[in-house]
Amino acid sequence: MKKRVLCLLADGVEELELVAPVDVLRRAGAEVVLAVLGDGLEVAGRNGFVLRGDALLDDVQTEDFDLFLIPGGAAVAVLRQDERPAALARDFVAAGKPVAAICAGPLVLQDAGLLAGKRFTAHFSVAGELPGAQTGERVLEDGLLITSRGAGTALEFGLALVDRLFGEAKEEEIARAIMA
Repeated sequence: MKKRVLCLLADGVEELELVAPVDVLRRAGAEVVLAVLGDGLEVAGRNGFVLRGDALLDDVQTEDFDLFLIPGGAAVAVLRQDERPAALARDFVAAGKPVAAICAGPLVLQDAGLLAGKRFTAHFSVAGELPGAQTGERVLEDGLLITSRGAGTALEFGLALVDRLFGEAKEEEIARAIMA
């Protein structure tokens, strides 16, 4: 059965934090659905790229996915204004499914009440809102939570997600193929 990843997409997303993990997940064979918060499929990224989602979040059966991915950037402020991202993070963890967040994305995990007692990292710009963030760490995994600190760690983060879904051999295969 194909592994499925639900990835949120909103205006202001940090493009590299979206594209790098989604790219390596798709190379590994995952079906990644870019679900847009809003009423249209196109969003504007932080650096002016116009990105197109696959579906509106309202139209997605979220329980059909194996991993929940939250990219970072200014989009996180949009995500936090909507109660669904935090609720989805809680639902995935309750169902024993991993949740991944990069850059400012761990703020959504905090809103969901999932960071207490966990090791996690995030972008230094949001460390003041995230007591305990280990911003010196590139990628941290603690139980069902996988976090990464920013655009500079996006590829490593994506490979960690491949490892989580498909195992170390597939992660190594993808890393070799892209010369990571």
